[in-house]
Amino acid sequence: MAEKYMDEGELVPDDVTVRMVVAALEQAPNGYVLDGFPRTISQAEALESELEASGHPISAVLAFHIDEDLAVKRIAGRRTCASCQRPYNVELDPPRSPGVCDACGGPLVQRPDDVEDVVRRRLEVYREQTAPLFKFYSERGLLREIEADGTENEVTERALRALSDLTDGQRPAGA
Repeated sequence: MAEKYMDEGELVPDDVTVRMVVAALEQAPNGYVLDGFPRTISQAEALESELEASGHPISAVLAFHIDEDLAVKRIAGRRTCASCQRPYNVELDPPRSPGVCDACGGPLVQRPDDVEDVVRRRLEVYREQTAPLFKFYSERGLLREIEADGTENEVTERALRALSDLTDGQRPAGA
């Protein structure tokens, strides 16, 4: 559905994106986690409407809070081995030799959108367009706020605790 828009260099309209997401969610009988969608109030309203109509409304929304400078450090520091795809962070989890994968010796690369000035611009857009979703979902009683400063395991545990009432204390499938 989106291919014709993307092939023309256009943004995919919200209604097309929402239809694609809802179609994919229908293939997830044990639940789902959306990451990076919705990004705007209009997308959230459209998604909410479609999911309620299908009888599968959103159960919870996680908001991961982190200091902006740490977020920049995490994102702008990401590198991936061009050969084996092993991830690194040059500041938080550096390889033994700068620019070289510990596992296979391949070169480490940075995505063009992970350069610091681009990351800071993405965060600015986030504050303008996505941050209003906190109020949107809070008003619906769906927002669960998570402190995201910590190790991956610590943040995962916080997220699972925030969702524990949805799973009767059991870990969700795949968690």
